[in-house]
Amino acid sequence: MSRAAAGVNRSGFFPAGQHLAGECDMAVLMQDSPRIYIDFSEAAPFFPEREIALGADHARYLGTVLRLGPDASVRIFNAVDGEWEAVLLGIRKDRGSLRLVARCRAPVISRGPVLLFAPLKRDATDLVIRMGTEMGVSCFVPVTTVRTNTHRINPERLRAIAIEAAEQCERLDVPGISALQPLMAAVEDWPENKPLFAALERHEAALPGPLSTPYGLLVGPEGGFAPEEKRWLSAHDRICPLSLGPLVLRADTAVCAGLARLALSVECSISTEF
Repeated sequence: MSRAAAGVNRSGFFPAGQHLAGECDMAVLMQDSPRIYIDFSEAAPFFPEREIALGADHARYLGTVLRLGPDASVRIFNAVDGEWEAVLLGIRKDRGSLRLVARCRAPVISRGPVLLFAPLKRDATDLVIRMGTEMGVSCFVPVTTVRTNTHRINPERLRAIAIEAAEQCERLDVPGISALQPLMAAVEDWPENKPLFAALERHEAALPGPLSTPYGLLVGPEGGFAPEEKRWLSAHDRICPLSLGPLVLRADTAVCAGLARLALSVECSISTEF
């Protein structure tokens, strides 16, 4: 069994009174301890008393920016190991180390939406990654359209932004960043059993009913989709048109509005299951 499949709790928390040995009380989560992401692919499984070396970026953030010293409390996390309480053992400008104390949250399987979006100008793209991460997006798929104003992205930089957003918003996983691909190819490759909603301007479409399966959201570039793209999307059998209201929104605003509107349908689905 892989590390990703072992010990996963879909709720992200253990039931009341059911903590494994080496697990901390949930009150630890309410502390103001900073959270840092440790990639599970770069480390062995977490366990109590294990010591972990910190790289230059983490050491600089904890020691120089936050001015933390030995014995300071830190929380570390990833989607496979969950979230752990840790204590700093030592910290310098370019390196440091910490010791794991106990696990606070079990791993969780992400079922968030996939966001297909046309890359925008740098600051706007950064905002899309940050907001999407905070709103639970599981993967970002940048696509090129007729009106896309940039055809280059830096996946490593976008991932760094997603990690920072995950650290701040309490989620355990970090969304993936796919390679840039043409709009039509991305739509044709979309799984037939998952709804793909496209935010189309001036398109009257009712709010979707309760969603119980993973879904995707497609948002166009600055200036919107070209007329031929709108016709193609509207006629495609894998596309579910989604209206974001009567006003014309900025592309980054449309991302937030679309994710929020679809999240409401997911909440409705959850509430009807009880």
